[in-house]
Amino acid sequence: QVQLMESGGGLAQPGGSLRLSCAASRSIFSLSYVAWYRQGPGKERELVARINTDGILKYADSVKGRFTISRDSAKNTVYLQMNNLKPEDTGIYYCNALLQFSGDSWGQGTQVTVSS
Repeated sequence: QVQLMESGGGLAQPGGSLRLSCAASRSIFSLSYVAWYRQGPGKERELVARINTDGILKYADSVKGRFTISRDSAKNTVYLQMNNLKPEDTGIYYCNALLQFSGDSWGQGTQVTVSS
């Protein structure tokens, strides 16, 4: 298993930026992927962005061109840079990772609020 801890959430103005961090308890290269999910008010949880061991990226259509997922292997950390934020980006953002044979692990979540 892997322990995950998110940080960096907060309040932003529309058009502003935030950077989220997901710190893992082990090398991110031991994980099949690390992903960011979010759940907005009254909405289902959705995949926002994902990076796998080979560095292949995937983004939700709603965030393409605005969000960037990246990794710092030395720090066992994955980041989500969020630019040009919109009110509909508001929600709780969760870090998710898959350790082969052990299933998914989840962080506690960090709140992102974009005012309108």
